[in-house]
Formats: sequence, C-alpha cells, structure tokens
Amino acid sequence: MVKHYESNSVFHYPWEYVATAFWWRYPNPYSKHVLSEDVLWREQSGNILLTKRIFTKTNSLPKWGERFIPAKLVHILEESLVDREKKVLTTLTKNIGFSKVMSVVEKVTYRPCAENPDCTNVSREAWIESEMFGFRKAIEAFGYERFKLNSKKASAGFKIVLAAAFPQLASQQNGIPKPPSSERLKEAARETAKRASDIAKETASPLFAACNFEKMEKLVMDDDA
Repeated sequence: MVKHYESNSVFHYPWEYVATAFWWRYPNPYSKHVLSEDVLWREQSGNILLTKRIFTKTNSLPKWGERFIPAKLVHILEESLVDREKKVLTTLTKNIGFSKVMSVVEKVTYRPCAENPDCTNVSREAWIESEMFGFRKAIEAFGYERFKLNSKKASAGFKIVLAAAFPQLASQQNGIPKPPSSERLKEAARETAKRASDIAKETASPLFAACNFEKMEKLVMDDDA
C-alpha cells in the first residue's frame, strides 16, 4: 500500500518573494546533502514558466538499507510550473533509479494565503511506495518517517534563504529566523562543494559507467524539440 504524506504550512512572505527565492534555495545550512543542481529544460509561454531540473544528493541509509541501495548518490528530477497571473508555483519531484526499492513522489504548491495575501501557503504531499516483496511495509514506513523529517528541514532551510534574501521584511516579523550572515552561507556553500568533490572522486568511475548518456541526451533533445 502506498504511504501518503500531507502537510500545510505558512511562509510569512508574499508569494512573489517566495517564488523568487525558490530558485535560490541551495545552498543553505540544512542542504549539505544537495551536491548539485542542473537545468535540463526551460520554456516560458506568456505568464507560464516551465522548468525541468535534476539534483544530485547524498544517499545516507541505515546498514540494512545499504543491502538494497548500495549507491552513495541519488538523482532527483524536479518539474516546476510558475503561473505569475494566478500566483501559483507547483513542483513535482521524484527519484531517478532504485524506484522499485522505494519511489518517492512529492508535490508542493505555493500560493497566496486566502486570509492574508502577504503570506504564502505551502501545501505538500508525498507518495512513498516500494515494490520489494517481503520488505515493502518496512521500507515504506522508513521512507515515510524520513520524508517527514526531511520536509521539516527543507522548510527550515527555505525560511533561512528567504530571511537572507529579504532581511528588512524578516526583521519586522516575530518568529522569523534571524538572517544568517554572509559568512555562514558561504561556509555552507564551501562545505557542500568539498563534500561533492570528495564523493565525486570516490564514485566517478562507477557512476560514469552506470549513466545512460544516450538516454539522457534523447530526453533533453526531445524536450527542446
């Protein structure tokens, strides 16, 4: 049975600020596991912006999980739609590879709060599923709890980026994290870069061998067509 997660939260910033800072989410102190992000495809039509990006993240697992997923890296595909007229930002993300072991599909919608247009409502849903016979329930339960924890970290990191990007607005509100210093953000970026470099050296050969570059090139070419 598919595990379903759902949550709602509020960012105390106008939708325009949130939609802008969305592209600046990384790095932040909670995103040291995010090693890289690349745009695969982007298209604008009127007030609609469509983007497809791929992220490379570290894949820390408990010992029992390494039996099923030995890779140290995982790739995440993100598709997003920004509608400036309707003021809606929707993202859909899913893991690439090892989806039979555990597939995680996440949908996040950002829109102005109905009660207060100066705030943004964040609606998050996720579907966690495993096809591993005999281990399905245990893997889905683990994936659900880990996603719940990671979603809180993602929100906390996003709020820090918002506070750093718009410090004047952040300082006027109670309960908003203090904007981090530029040195703190630079340190987070340096740590992420070093970690990415170290992992790349360890996994370069097997990762290169595992990648289907012809398939990826076809994907990009089809999207550009």
